[in-house]
Amino acid sequence: MKAYIAKRLAWTFFATWVTLTITFILMDLSPISASGAEFVDQQVQAGMDADEARELYEEQLGYGDTMWDRYVNFMVGLATLDWGLSTTYNQPVVDVIANSWIYSFQYVFPATVISVVLGFAIGLYSATHQYTREDYAATLFAFTGISLPNFWFAIMLILIFGVYLGWFPIFYSTEHGLLSLENAHQLVLPVVVLSTSAIASEMRYARAESLEYVHAEFVKTARAKGLSEGQVTVRHIFRPAMVPLITILVGDILGLLFAGGYVIEVIFQIPGLGLVSYEAIIQQDMPLVLATVLVPVFIAIIGNLIQDLCYTILDPRIDFGDR
Repeated sequence: MKAYIAKRLAWTFFATWVTLTITFILMDLSPISASGAEFVDQQVQAGMDADEARELYEEQLGYGDTMWDRYVNFMVGLATLDWGLSTTYNQPVVDVIANSWIYSFQYVFPATVISVVLGFAIGLYSATHQYTREDYAATLFAFTGISLPNFWFAIMLILIFGVYLGWFPIFYSTEHGLLSLENAHQLVLPVVVLSTSAIASEMRYARAESLEYVHAEFVKTARAKGLSEGQVTVRHIFRPAMVPLITILVGDILGLLFAGGYVIEVIFQIPGLGLVSYEAIIQQDMPLVLATVLVPVFIAIIGNLIQDLCYTILDPRIDFGDR
């Protein structure tokens, strides 16, 4: 097990390095941002040559003379926790991340818990009540939730519950305390939008995996021994179904939540990592872009390591000695 964990940690650093390298190259080769173009235009109007103005702009951003110099400077800064200065916020990147992650966490965490609990519960119930009205309703909900685009669903909820009914605020406000009822009230719509598709996805997987064990021989034996239906469902159907479910849980949930987080934060103007990353990409704020890419990538890779370790808890027969 120790050797396996060591290999996975080494792979974690390698995968993170590859992701950051690709992101760096794409950002470095992209055209100059709107703010950069405005700066260059102002310098040209003042009599400076266009190439010299662009070099001056890149020098102010801390770029090196060549792409390799810029890449080395960034990687060294990343290793030493000196992630540079954000030109968008005029603050160190570390401070921007430290100030914004809590705004993402406050709706991503409840959305994750809700989607996992309700998704697995609905999927398990649907599998044990196959071809009933409840099963058909759950299946309809799953297809509807997966098919609804997050941006459209968010806009519809804003129009109905924010504009017409006035039950919820349209945009997020930082004036309320993070632990206040007012803050929880304005997070209802983002959590609903984000968890709907995740619940539908988890329910679909949970139903499919649980169906493999509903009519298994050991389940029939458990019922014959006089175990209650709840014990049979949880201990003899849900537990073996959890092993393959764990495989897709981390990747699927993180994909839905982090990818959806960009859309949610832009629409509701939540100043979290998604909105910060979006604004950094628009402004070509490379240090901030790379930092906001690093956070979800690192969480996803560590999450996959944790899910592999959970296998041995759910199924002790799994041995990582030869992996």
